[in-house]
Amino acid sequence: MIHAPLSTIWKLQTDVERWPSWQPPVSTIERLDHGPFRQGSSFHWTTPIPPNPETSATSLDITSTVKQLKYGSCIRWTGPAVGEGLRIDGVHVWNFTKVRGGVRVTTEETHTGPQVEANVPAATEILSQGLKSWLTDLKTTAEAAH
Repeated sequence: MIHAPLSTIWKLQTDVERWPSWQPPVSTIERLDHGPFRQGSSFHWTTPIPPNPETSATSLDITSTVKQLKYGSCIRWTGPAVGEGLRIDGVHVWNFTKVRGGVRVTTEETHTGPQVEANVPAATEILSQGLKSWLTDLKTTAEAAH
């Protein structure tokens, strides 16, 4: 649970151009459209990926497109992530639920691609670590702002 208002958490998550200010793993980011963050919005970003049994350490070059957005409740984006020797197609879902004392934020992501399917346990562990880090950074930043 994040002990901060939903509006604070939502703004952090949807103001993608500011992600590098609170998410150290996000190296670069650029919105590819203008105006409010909405269904159809897209953004291009990079993030490192550690070495693993299938690929050496690389930087993922990701283009995400928002496929579903319900203000204050849910975001789903999809897109390819490409690195040296690596191609992943992902679907990322975020859910935000007001609860007593704050907001419960949950996320899930699915990845497909030859390297993912070659070693599902390793890919799952890398993805899990990344999602936990993202949630921790979101919680820390939102609670500090509140």
